[in-house]
Amino acid sequence: MTRRSLALLVAVLSVAMPVAAQQAGSFVRSGLGVRGPSLGNALAADDRAGAFYNPALAPFASGQALSLSAASRPFDREDQSIQFSAPQARAGFAVGLLRSAIAGIDGRDGSGFHTGMLSTEEYAGYLAFGLRLGQRVTGGISLQAFRSDLYDGLDPVSTIGIDLGLTVAVSPTLRLGFVLDDLLARYDWDTSGLYAEGGKATRDNFPRRIRVGVAKRWFSGRASLLAEWETAFSAVETSRRSVSLLGDRAVEFVDREDLVLRDGRFRLGLEGRPVEILEVRLGLDRVRGGGARPAAGIGISQRIAELTVDLDYSYVKEPWSTGASHSAGLTLYFQRR
Repeated sequence: MTRRSLALLVAVLSVAMPVAAQQAGSFVRSGLGVRGPSLGNALAADDRAGAFYNPALAPFASGQALSLSAASRPFDREDQSIQFSAPQARAGFAVGLLRSAIAGIDGRDGSGFHTGMLSTEEYAGYLAFGLRLGQRVTGGISLQAFRSDLYDGLDPVSTIGIDLGLTVAVSPTLRLGFVLDDLLARYDWDTSGLYAEGGKATRDNFPRRIRVGVAKRWFSGRASLLAEWETAFSAVETSRRSVSLLGDRAVEFVDREDLVLRDGRFRLGLEGRPVEILEVRLGLDRVRGGGARPAAGIGISQRIAELTVDLDYSYVKEPWSTGASHSAGLTLYFQRR
């Protein structure tokens, strides 16, 4: 694989993505499953959301459930997820795995000749635990493992991260949520095996995110308004080259500086249940974050023998008229409370 092919790969990965989405682990920030993306991923305070969005929500799980989902996105992107959740007397836990892949990348050599089709894969697994700290407060922690595999010529990288969460019930119909995301997570790349002496070690830090959310319910829980604000802090290193004269020789100097960039975005979700078995959802993600993503979805719940089955579908409009993402999911409740 030549440098030009690698540059093409990086360019394809960057197409139609806001700057914040190009950072390490961006596929996780697109949400998990089907219900979340259809509500704009504004689920930090939603007690019906999974622990993926806030580990402090684990005690509110509706029962022992297994969820499967798959999504098809523009530019040959696809996602799949599986998760299992279970509540306890005063606690709850959840475990899950998310896979994101891009296929059909056209590899070319330095002369422009086709060398083969490329693909990428990324994985994120998590184990979350939440505990009721009182009648109104819950807290939780999530341990995460990430892996990124760009292509055969570059060794895959992996890292771990930690999420911390808290929820507070202001009233029976109003809940606040607070989350610290992706603590410690970072990718350390080494391209010396690819470029020999031209390679180098590079560190990509996941953005440290602070999310604050609110969930308000009306009509005995048949209608919900969900809102969330996220502030992300990204550590980057900048370098500036200069040339100065030392005696009669020109010497190049490199000045490096560490910067912390801040980015903010707003999310909004609306959900209603017009009849007992049907839910209708609307959402808006990445407001002010570069490339808003409007979304819509439906959910159908049906009792089959001893199981309760939920079927979900979401439609997410990608920014800048680059197409739409379609997601479908299935949830099996083995024991529902």
